[in-house]
Amino acid sequence: MQKEVPVWQKYALTIREAAKYFHIGEKKMREIVEENRDSDFVVMLGNRAMIKRKNFERFLDQAKVI
Repeated sequence: MQKEVPVWQKYALTIREAAKYFHIGEKKMREIVEENRDSDFVVMLGNRAMIKRKNFERFLDQAKVI
């Protein structure tokens, strides 16, 4: 049986995981991803967007408003 990796140790998060982790609503998280598709914190797996956790943290550190 494989142990699940804690969210704070994951390299990439689903939109749902990222929304919970960063305390941002899922709808807002989807808007952020859509507006920043070419940024370094979004990686696409087929049609599924994943959030690179550390890169998104840097994005939030520099943001004044989200």
